[in-house]
Amino acid sequence: MKKLIVLLLMILPLGAIAQEVKIAFVKTQEVFMAMPEVSGMEKQMADLNEKYRVELKQMQDEYQYSDFVAQQDSLTENIKLRRMQEIQDIQERMDNFVQVAQQDVQKKQQELLQPIQQKLHEAIQKVGEEKGYTYIIDPAALLYTGTNAVDATPFVRTKLGL
Repeated sequence: MKKLIVLLLMILPLGAIAQEVKIAFVKTQEVFMAMPEVSGMEKQMADLNEKYRVELKQMQDEYQYSDFVAQQDSLTENIKLRRMQEIQDIQERMDNFVQVAQQDVQKKQQELLQPIQQKLHEAIQKVGEEKGYTYIIDPAALLYTGTNAVDATPFVRTKLGL
């Protein structure tokens, strides 16, 4: 009898805890794409990519390998070697430029994404606190979302003013 009472006392708190768990989900990608800051970020990224594209185009225009090939039979050996070295130097500069541009674009994208992601995270956190959710998850990361889970996406959109 004593064991039964101890067992019941141990199980009761577990039942109370299980009843308090409230799970919700937020479609973060949907909310993220609806945020006005995202279109501003996309414009800035497009502008930056265009600047790099124009600069690379100028470098490619300078890189006139086909002209060298057409003229190489009429050039002396010293001029050929010098032109080949110039072409190699330009190619190396272009390769370095592309590498630096890619790194710069990635860095800028992270710099612009961070505050948007932070704002979304804070809105989700506030909704969770206000509604008393124990967990808020993204259904994109799950294979199955049960019928008991609450879709908190509209609450987060409202919190962000969307």
